[in-house]
Amino acid sequence: MSCFCAPQEEFYCEVLLLDETKLTLTTQQQGIKYWLDPSKTLSEHKDLITTGPPYTLYFGVKFYAEDPCKLKEEITRYQFFLQVKQDVLQGRIPCPLDISAQLAALAIQSELGDYDPYKHVSGYVSEYRFVPDQKEELEDAIETIHKTVTGQVPSEAEANYLGTAKTLDMYGVDLHPVFGENQSEYFLGLTPIGVVVYKNKTQVGKYFWPRITKVHFKETQFELRVVGKDCTETSFFFEAPNKTACKHLWKCCVEHHTFFRMPENDSNTLTRKLSKFGSLGSKHRYSGKTAMQMGRDPSISLPRPDLQVVRTRSKTYPKRPPPTTGQLDVQHTLSIHIIYRHTAQHLTSTMSLRQG
Repeated sequence: MSCFCAPQEEFYCEVLLLDETKLTLTTQQQGIKYWLDPSKTLSEHKDLITTGPPYTLYFGVKFYAEDPCKLKEEITRYQFFLQVKQDVLQGRIPCPLDISAQLAALAIQSELGDYDPYKHVSGYVSEYRFVPDQKEELEDAIETIHKTVTGQVPSEAEANYLGTAKTLDMYGVDLHPVFGENQSEYFLGLTPIGVVVYKNKTQVGKYFWPRITKVHFKETQFELRVVGKDCTETSFFFEAPNKTACKHLWKCCVEHHTFFRMPENDSNTLTRKLSKFGSLGSKHRYSGKTAMQMGRDPSISLPRPDLQVVRTRSKTYPKRPPPTTGQLDVQHTLSIHIIYRHTAQHLTSTMSLRQG
């Protein structure tokens, strides 16, 4: 971005890449994640400028592919793999123990290659982190599965990782807290296919992008207007925690709708009705290419030939000590003491016999 080269503007930014090395797309403000517009300098981002410096910026995936396995380039799939792996680690994509073990084993396979009993001594999995509050039980399961996925090169292991991760309920879900009737707590999840409504961590509604005709906000009230199968419109209203969060939810919803919506068909009455989505009461528009446009762009030749994918090592931690180490040491000491005592008694008996 041009602002990084402008000497008159001094910003203190720590940019964290997915592979945990240090470069920008998002910043945090009061728990809200803002995406930077690459066509603007940092000084032109009003929401950002009012909060700092200093700033903390993160590089990440904004629009999750509905099927990341169909991404054409290995480098893109690798970046998606890093993002989803981080989502699982930080709890944004919860998954059961067995799925966690499968995903972690594929991540280990991608990084370390085939299991080798001479290199991968007991406890090697504990040097890596895959889920929040990682337990030894999971690490044992990961090691067991890692022994069975031999032969997979990094790109294959990463593709298999994404193939499993995309089936998880919270894959690619951008959550926003809101309140419904009687101040009931809800979450609106923006996904590749539409808006999902959660209450008490349970999905209670799903509205597909082609059927969403309007999103609107006023103060802290957010409106989602949806066309039913009978072509009648219904409005759903939610209260955001504050004005800033409400506007942010609205902007994210506009961008997701524009990026993921299906191509319009003028002969379809419903689709013509959906084209009125642009009357949103604000000037904000998503200006980038949509998923459909990027897939059809003749100027983009994918995959690019001779593109090198450089993978970096994950952050490692001290190996988990065996839980029974202390007990084994005590038992080992007692065994030595008993052997020594028996040996001393034997020597004493032998000397007595010789003296006799």
